[in-house]
Amino acid sequence: MSTQYANRLDSFQNPVVYEDFADNDVSVGPDGLYYFSASNMHYSPGAPILRSGDLVNWELIGHSVPSLNFDERYNLTNGHAYRGGTWASTMRFRESNGLWYWIGCIDFWYTYIYTAKDIAGPWTRAAVLPGGTCYYDCGLLIDDDDTMYVVYGSTDVSVAQLSEDGLSQVESKHIFSASDVGKDGIEGNRMYKKDGFYYILDDHPGDITYIWKSDSPWGPYESKILVDNVKSPLANGGAPHQGSLIQASTGDWYYMSFTWAYPNGRIPVLAPVVWEDDGFPSFVADGAGGWGSSYPAPLPLVLVQSWTRTDTFDGTSLSPGWEWNHNPDETKYKVGNGSLVLSTATITDDLFAARNTLTHRVHGEFPIGTLRVDFSTMADGDRFGLAAFRDRTAYIGIYRDGTEYALHVVHNLTQEESAWNTTSNGTIVATETNIPSDKILWLRASLDARASGTYAANFSYSTDGQKFTQLGEPYTMYNGWSYFMGYRFGIFNYATKELGGSVRALSFTSA
Repeated sequence: MSTQYANRLDSFQNPVVYEDFADNDVSVGPDGLYYFSASNMHYSPGAPILRSGDLVNWELIGHSVPSLNFDERYNLTNGHAYRGGTWASTMRFRESNGLWYWIGCIDFWYTYIYTAKDIAGPWTRAAVLPGGTCYYDCGLLIDDDDTMYVVYGSTDVSVAQLSEDGLSQVESKHIFSASDVGKDGIEGNRMYKKDGFYYILDDHPGDITYIWKSDSPWGPYESKILVDNVKSPLANGGAPHQGSLIQASTGDWYYMSFTWAYPNGRIPVLAPVVWEDDGFPSFVADGAGGWGSSYPAPLPLVLVQSWTRTDTFDGTSLSPGWEWNHNPDETKYKVGNGSLVLSTATITDDLFAARNTLTHRVHGEFPIGTLRVDFSTMADGDRFGLAAFRDRTAYIGIYRDGTEYALHVVHNLTQEESAWNTTSNGTIVATETNIPSDKILWLRASLDARASGTYAANFSYSTDGQKFTQLGEPYTMYNGWSYFMGYRFGIFNYATKELGGSVRALSFTSA
């Protein structure tokens, strides 16, 4: 985090991060900076962490869950865990023992607790609560007397008190239900304390944010509506309704939520709230009653690295911006000396079953991902490519069959939306057989990721990195919500005959 401050900006623009970071839990760290824990489901490592000095400019610094080592499905070795993993979890710093805590329910059954001395890691698994103790959509509060409480639940909401070390449950009590506000469900729970009162923030899925108030963590609670079907600051985006309350160092309060804006994903948006005489916060809407596209900036600007940049794989490990589709086979990739070597890790005809697909979030309205790659060490039957990756996928990639190489664009790789089984391995829509003798190409995916856009994904290639040739017609990305995660750039390399081949990624540019 840069400590170079500029003059206070007059305003900021929503979204604060034009990337897929949902289910935020935002809090203040011991250094006075702001930390944002998010969901990333079946991507590994899990539970991404962002940091900011001004609530507006954020950078991705790490993950709370180093590996999704929950069961073998998360390795793609005996089934799969699509739409499982980390979601709607909570993260807080505890001053008394100097530990960060991350708490989340996995697969609707086990609650895992990870801790770290340093927010950037290493994080270690500290506890797993007994099976059936699922802190669904949870929020952690560390009270003034250091007691740790977790609010959780869907439809019926409970509060649990944790043990002194925060690693087991002492007791849990039901405190209110969705029916108390005439709804069939509530979720996205967060817990706060202000001026001696306990507050719970949660939502009715799709439209309404509720705030509940009590003088005891155990209730009884009274409620008010904070936002109700407020218009998104992004054209065609869904109503922001779930997220976090956060107090800035100025004393002012803000609501960090997210707008459902596929194909990009669920994108963070920020707005001020003010506390009224009745002890409840009220939302500050724009002049039209919606979530403002712009508000006065909370704090002086704190500079961070641009989200769009080139990775040349110079270090010995991947940067936090990279996440694997499920856990990788650690023996089948290597980072360093200006390249990322991806060896085939699976023999399959199904991209969704192939291990070691490496993904990167798309950024902005018109994201472009460009990969420079040396594929001279592919083996017979190998399939390598750059994808617009989601439950409905398209890609540009190289097939090697015998001594022949061909560049293909493939559309409509598809998973069904219940068990997430593959229903189509896609169709080749365009082919180029004039392959450079040095086996080095630039592959590019150019997307219209706006919720109000065309959803077009165009694929192109280059032999010199300057002139790109489009291959095939545009693919129309899917904007359904059931998968939850948005589109990503995906780099894959799998075998259809036998293992042993590899490719070498020389650089990747996210623009």
